[in-house]
Amino acid sequence: MALTEEYYLPHSEPVPGREAIIRVRDLAAGFGERLIVDGLNLDVWRGEILGVVGASGTGKSVLTRTIIGLVPKRRGTVEVFGVDLDRASLKEGLAVERRWGVLFQQGALFSSLTVKQNIQVPLREHTNFSPRLLEEIAMLKLELVGLKPRAADLYPSELSGGMIKRAALARALALDPELIFLDEPTSGLDPIGAQDFDDLILTLRRTLGLTVFMVTHDLDSLSRACDRIAALGEKKVLAEGPFSEMRKATHPWLKDYFQGPRARAAQGLS
Repeated sequence: MALTEEYYLPHSEPVPGREAIIRVRDLAAGFGERLIVDGLNLDVWRGEILGVVGASGTGKSVLTRTIIGLVPKRRGTVEVFGVDLDRASLKEGLAVERRWGVLFQQGALFSSLTVKQNIQVPLREHTNFSPRLLEEIAMLKLELVGLKPRAADLYPSELSGGMIKRAALARALALDPELIFLDEPTSGLDPIGAQDFDDLILTLRRTLGLTVFMVTHDLDSLSRACDRIAALGEKKVLAEGPFSEMRKATHPWLKDYFQGPRARAAQGLS
């Protein structure tokens, strides 16, 4: 059955006085001859937690990696902090990159480095801090994400799943970013661990003034932690809005996802 516009929720209108930290227009990106996203438009507003959701293969991770420059785009523009990175000088691009942090799926910690050394990687790359200051910052970031000091000298293989997520988040926060990208941050965690991680993100957003771009399939996270949700499908953003509005969507996939039993449970509905 051909899909018509009646299936879609309207995209959020720009709010006067709100700053778009990320602005994506007419984005096309993919692998080989296959485009994963094509004609995608999206804004991320300063201070919000945006949840990005979609069926497997709809381009959630591709979108994230294209924004941060790991996947080359075929068409369109991506502006971060008002800077078009395609047109930016090397110096300008590095300055923008220092203002964001990334938590990759499964943490992506360097297995041969301790937790403390992992946290210090972006600091060593972008600063000339003394060894003593590197040590102090790493320990501060550990405390910030709720890890005990003894975790500093452990290797990733010695960490639980929840500790890996927190250590990777500490590394993402190493340079005091304004924007963080989280790729499936609660994947593999038990419900209590996932809720604790959501609470941590909410606390960090409040205390540090972060803007959060979070790819997730976790309905509890979408309901509890996200101010707004962008649902990907058919190579574009199908709909965007708060969880309550997403539950009104009539697109078949959105309806199954946001009106199913698990979605009702996430909002405490019967």
